[in-house]
Amino acid sequence: MWVKECFFTFSAASVRKLKARANDEMAGSATATISSLQSVLAHLWRAVCRARRLPPEHGTFYSVVVGCRGRVDGVPPGYVGNAMVFGRAEATAGEIEEKGLGWTAGLLNRAVASFDEAAVRESLERWVGEPDFTYMDNLSSAGTALVTGSSPRFDVFGNDFGWGKPLAVRSGSGNKADGKATVFEGPERGGSISLEVCIAPDALQRLVADHEFMDAVSTYVRRHD
Repeated sequence: MWVKECFFTFSAASVRKLKARANDEMAGSATATISSLQSVLAHLWRAVCRARRLPPEHGTFYSVVVGCRGRVDGVPPGYVGNAMVFGRAEATAGEIEEKGLGWTAGLLNRAVASFDEAAVRESLERWVGEPDFTYMDNLSSAGTALVTGSSPRFDVFGNDFGWGKPLAVRSGSGNKADGKATVFEGPERGGSISLEVCIAPDALQRLVADHEFMDAVSTYVRRHD
């Protein structure tokens, strides 16, 4: 499917506000603190459901990368290869809209918390005998799902390859699929978060016109080609 992309940045202050709102909404019922990233992704998920005009009874899911560093014994902190699995949160579009930011972020929080080291090790051992590869089509369903990779913890703006410090960061063509939202450290750093969001052109047009979503966005850059 042909998609368009938009690069949304949430300032550190905006991220703190979303996180505080999500945790306040879940006060007394959450078993773990909802993170900054989970709060931002929940805000995006709710807005994309509206932008896609999903019926209330329509199922939707969000696949999020869960890093194995620090979770699987034996993976060194400096390991440079891919060391990750996907967690998946599911709900109906109506639940996402009606139950609010905190409830939606809680789904993502539980998806990450569901990480099971034993299951991961078992999967890796099985993979040696029965190799299987994950493709974008396995993680998304046309017009209903979102998937997010990368991390705001990566110091992308601290890199200098001899051309000076970066002014902006973008992903390559492999990350341009309907529902792909790649997360980066925000350009102002210090807790800011940026999302490169790729969705269908009509849905993106409605997303940037969604006042509830855009009120939390500090800046955005939209490609028009």
